[in-house]
Amino acid sequence: MTASPDLPGIVVTGASGRMGRTLTAMIAASDRMRLVGAVERAGHDWIGRDAGEAAGGQALGVTVTDDPLDAFARAQGIVDFTSPDATVEFAALAAQARAVHVIGTTGLEPSHLAQIKAAARHAVIVRAGNMSLGVNLLTRLTRKVAEALDADWDIEIVEAHHRLKVDAPSGTALMLGQAAAEGRGIDLGDNRESGRDGITGARNAGAIGFSSIRGGDIIGEHDVIFAAAGERIILRHIATDRTLFARGALRAVLWGQSQKPGEYDMMDVLGL
Repeated sequence: MTASPDLPGIVVTGASGRMGRTLTAMIAASDRMRLVGAVERAGHDWIGRDAGEAAGGQALGVTVTDDPLDAFARAQGIVDFTSPDATVEFAALAAQARAVHVIGTTGLEPSHLAQIKAAARHAVIVRAGNMSLGVNLLTRLTRKVAEALDADWDIEIVEAHHRLKVDAPSGTALMLGQAAAEGRGIDLGDNRESGRDGITGARNAGAIGFSSIRGGDIIGEHDVIFAAAGERIILRHIATDRTLFARGALRAVLWGQSQKPGEYDMMDVLGL
C-alpha cells in the first residue's frame, strides 16, 4: 500500500548501516511517516538499487542515491546516523531544505558542533548521543546524583559496544559525563580522564573517568559508578535491541515537525 503524500517524508542517511537498515524498515512499516529517500556515500554498491531490496527485503520504491541535495528536497525530515564530516554536510543541506534533521552521529568535535549550531538557525536540529528513553532518564538521574554527592565520590563511566564501533568513549558515555559534570558544577573538558594505561599515578580528585570495552555484537551498555570509601552507587542501562534507538529517532523527527528552528535534544522531545 502506498503511503499518503500528506505524511511527513523522511530520508535516511547511511542507509546501508545497522541503524540505516533498521530505520528504513521501520519507516516503511509506519502509518505516521513515509520513506522518500535513502542516501549512501559515492561509490557504494547500493547506489542505484532499491533500498528495500538492497537490504535483503521487499522493494520499497525508493532508490538509494549519493545525491543528498536532491533527496532532501523531497523531505520534511532527515534521520542521520553517519560520520561527523558527513553529518556537518547534511546539516547544511537540511537547513537549505528547511527539513528537521535528527542527528544520532557520535564522535562530533567542537568544530563540527559549531557548524551544526549555525545550521540550526534555519532548521530544527535534534541531536543526542543516545535516542532511547531509558538512557535519557539515566542522564537525568546521573545529574541528580552528582548534584547530591560531593567530590569525595569518584565518578567513573564504563561503556561497552560491538567490535566495529570506531569512536571511544561513546557519545552516550560523553552525554552521561556531561550530565555528571553539570551536576557537580564543573567543566567536563577540564576534569576528564580516559584511556588509563601503565603507571598512571593516583586518580585526580574530582575527575570524571571513562573506560571503553569493545567486543562481539554488544549493542550498548553503560554504567555510571559513584564510588566513595566503603560504598558505591551504580546506575546502569543495557540495550538489547537496536530498534529502541530507531524508535527514539523517529519520535524525534515527528516531534520536530511542529518546532521552530533551533537545537534540541531528546530531553526536549521526551519532555524531561
